[in-house]
Amino acid sequence: MPSTIWSGAISFGLVTIPIKVISATEDRSIHFHQVHLEDMGRVRTRKVCEIDGEAVSQEEIGKGYELTKDEMIPVTDEELDQMPLPTAKAIEIAAFVDADTIDPVRIGDSYYLAVDGQVAAKPYTLLRRALERSDKAAIAKFAWHNRERLGLLRVRDNAIVLHAMRWPDEIRDPSELAPKEPELDEKEIEQAVQLADSMTIDDISGFRDAYRDALEELIEAKSEGKEPAQPAEGEEQQPGQVLDLMAALNASVERAKEARGESDEHATVHEMKPRKKATAKKTAKQAPAKKAPAKKAAARKATTKKTAAKKSSGRKPRSA
Repeated sequence: MPSTIWSGAISFGLVTIPIKVISATEDRSIHFHQVHLEDMGRVRTRKVCEIDGEAVSQEEIGKGYELTKDEMIPVTDEELDQMPLPTAKAIEIAAFVDADTIDPVRIGDSYYLAVDGQVAAKPYTLLRRALERSDKAAIAKFAWHNRERLGLLRVRDNAIVLHAMRWPDEIRDPSELAPKEPELDEKEIEQAVQLADSMTIDDISGFRDAYRDALEELIEAKSEGKEPAQPAEGEEQQPGQVLDLMAALNASVERAKEARGESDEHATVHEMKPRKKATAKKTAKQAPAKKAPAKKAAARKATTKKTAAKKSSGRKPRSA
């Protein structure tokens, strides 16, 4: 069983539910140490006091707020624990919202809330079923690590999950990042939708961390004194420019269908016929194409002149 991160209670109106907080995720990444390359000795981070230059232990380290450049105010953990904050020992539900109205950008780490003792089983189940039946999520406030946080409670597989949320002023405005709207053909949009449909799946549990797998193979090879595997020729993808959007979309749809075993000869979307009311830009681009017949006529005249010149020269044809 994973270790308990925090213990307290869910405050739900006049109902109190004792709970233990357990991380809903685990870090499966491969971690490295910093080493001295000459002798592979560990390089560690030392915490040194700026005044006397001596290394200090964790027990000697406390918190301080910089009031001015030359004045630091100490704040102890006991003082923080005694602050008159209602969410210090409880996850206080403040409101309920429709579950599908929460912006995913605001959701952070996730935690499972487990009952702390048999007395909590009934109110815990009551809250869980209320969330399920109403299809709502609970907005809550709680205080961890010396700061008050916003949270979201919802149900996953008969367990209540707490999602840490960011405050509204912590979300940056993306409007200045959006590009100017380019001209898009309706057929291009339809083809992009068809690509999304062809790539739609019902279960994402099959995805794996390919980088971690390759890293494990690299470490295993080096530990056995073997040469790491080299990438096959053509594996590396070079970035390029999309010259024909429709062609790229068509090719992507075909590739997705082939991967799913649903190849369809009729999946290709052909270019639409030119519209009757062409824009000034399109007319300007098509203008050079109208000069093509004149070039062909000039070429035919030049060929005629050359033929006439050969006949007038009186040269006899070479014998075969």
